[in-house]
Amino acid sequence: MPRLSHSAALILKALSLGYCFGLDVMEVTGLPSGTVYPALRRLERDALVESRWEPEEEATAKQRPARRYYEVTPAGKTAALAATERYPLLAHLFTEKNA
Repeated sequence: MPRLSHSAALILKALSLGYCFGLDVMEVTGLPSGTVYPALRRLERDALVESRWEPEEEATAKQRPARRYYEVTPAGKTAALAATERYPLLAHLFTEKNA
């Protein structure tokens, strides 16, 4: 299990709460794109998250570029729990997206 930086733990926690694309994560965490997107690539490389592109037709219908959606893997869920133990304030920073 990789040891996560505070930023990566914050991003993983946001993803585990339903914030599923980069801009969403940036808005809820307050982190800049230069932090979020490289961290998402590292989390994916470490198999803590998986990603998929939104269908082009869906993005076109909404008149915007296609989004890349991220989902926490089972290993990522374990890492998110470990990160919350390591950084207890993560549990109180933000709530589930659909809550």
